[in-house]
Amino acid sequence: NAPRWMPDKKKLALGGFVLLLVSLFFVFNLDQYMRLSVLKEFRETFLALYQEHTILVLGGFFLVYVVVTALSLPGSLALALAAGAFFGFWGGLVLTSFASSIGATLACILARYLFRDWARRKLGGWLHKMDSGVRWEGAFYLFTMHLNPAIPYFLINVGMALTSMRIVTFYWVSQVSMLPIAAVIVNAGRQLGEISSTRDIFSAELIISFLILAIFPLAVKKIVNLIRTKLGKGAIPPFPESDSKQGRTE
Repeated sequence: NAPRWMPDKKKLALGGFVLLLVSLFFVFNLDQYMRLSVLKEFRETFLALYQEHTILVLGGFFLVYVVVTALSLPGSLALALAAGAFFGFWGGLVLTSFASSIGATLACILARYLFRDWARRKLGGWLHKMDSGVRWEGAFYLFTMHLNPAIPYFLINVGMALTSMRIVTFYWVSQVSMLPIAAVIVNAGRQLGEISSTRDIFSAELIISFLILAIFPLAVKKIVNLIRTKLGKGAIPPFPESDSKQGRTE
């Protein structure tokens, strides 16, 4: 029998497959197609294809967005902006909102399957602290993390994967908490898609869109602090002494 610390063959195969996909993404320089400048360059061609094969284009864009998010590949921001430019505000919002939350949930499931057993052995104390936050504040703990711009989504997906949070809870909280951010980004993308000359860069709507994008994190921080105060949450309490001891010995 293999030592206890070694992953089983299924985990090795899945981890190898994920690593292969990520490697192919960079080997074939696919990240160049995830840049907003490139997406805007092919905007007219894309829109013509969209008019002719609407369902196919929507499905393909949705699938690409899910894969990019699930594998934590670069380009999700450019895709969200492009969705606003290509599909308009409402179409882009629905597309990016569901694609990002489904992709994040898949990333969480993948990380939980591959790494949680290892993390419980190696990161017992830190993991108990995060689990304490999940137990204390429940879905609100994840909600505030999503609205904190200082925390990358990748770290949230992996971090929550290592806790005992239910996947269903992770999905619906992600769906709700990422919606306002998606709306701001998609709206900015819609304005970018309407630029046809340098004068359009200084349009009032575009300036307002980017101002919202800039001040949104600050506004969210104020709102979250207010909600925490109203709910009497305060700081997450330290986990019991017995838990901390257990975490250090695992």
